[in-house]
Amino acid sequence: MPLIQSAPSYQPPFWLPEGHTQSMYTALFRKIPHLTPRRERLILSDQDFVDLDWYVDAPLSDKPLLIISHGLEGSSQAQYVRGLVKTMIAQGFNALAWNFRSCSGVMNNKLRFYHSGATEDLEEVIQTCVDRGANCIYLAGFSLGGNLTLKWLGEQGQNHPNLIRKAVAFSVPLHLSSSSRKLARRENGLYTHRFLQTLLSKAKEKAVLFPTAVDVAILQRIKTLREFDDVITGPLHGFKDAEDYYEQNSALYFLDKIQVPTLVVNAQNDPFLSPECLPASLASTWKNVFLELPTQGGHCGFYPSDYRGTLWSEQRAMNWFLNKETINYVE
Repeated sequence: MPLIQSAPSYQPPFWLPEGHTQSMYTALFRKIPHLTPRRERLILSDQDFVDLDWYVDAPLSDKPLLIISHGLEGSSQAQYVRGLVKTMIAQGFNALAWNFRSCSGVMNNKLRFYHSGATEDLEEVIQTCVDRGANCIYLAGFSLGGNLTLKWLGEQGQNHPNLIRKAVAFSVPLHLSSSSRKLARRENGLYTHRFLQTLLSKAKEKAVLFPTAVDVAILQRIKTLREFDDVITGPLHGFKDAEDYYEQNSALYFLDKIQVPTLVVNAQNDPFLSPECLPASLASTWKNVFLELPTQGGHCGFYPSDYRGTLWSEQRAMNWFLNKETINYVE
């Protein structure tokens, strides 16, 4: 019997009445007290790098470690990442927030970037933590980082490291193809414009570094994220086109293989998510993945009506990790 609703569920303030305002207010106006991480550049096996932000005040073997993966064109400094860091270090956790390739403010070295299913980088980050003594690891992912986290867990299946205790993912485009169509709608033009600004800027920088691999002329014609994935993300990462990339990397196809207790929270009014990303009818087929579909919340929003520095999603993650929850089940 999979979990589909927790009590109490998220209730927004009256002045954030729908998904767009709930998404944008938290992203634009929420302030997090300053946290100072220790930044480390991790050299990957292909000699590229990712930058890690560590929040550690004890050896990795002495405290549980939370590893957080951010969303599309986000970073380790996104408010939703730092907010969860703040919440969990107050509960006695160490935390690591990592930046995908090209997302730390410094362009990565290789032609490739990151993408929704690039689990090999998450694998290297986790293995680094294990090699350094971590023996109790929790995972969290937001949006694209949620898809990445869920796909990695599904790929591990029965072979997952026993030290992975639990995972949580918020606002996840579980079905990438239909989610890309949803984002292409006129009412979501602001989000598309914001993402494309930075993605196209990065692609143009890659075109300078690798002039035979990236066609600048094609970049001028890209108007949607699907078009970007069709000519940049897909081909640069070994996929035929956008649809091939989406089908091979959608976390929806990996959820039934996950062996770690995992909570997925997707708001029904999330402007990024298609109906396929809210798969209530499939939830009963998953043994270890628990799905919550609050009616409100937006995309990585969840700003509560009684806000005191912590988002509802951060409280929800904390309760999930620490087993402090009241659960309603359905048959």
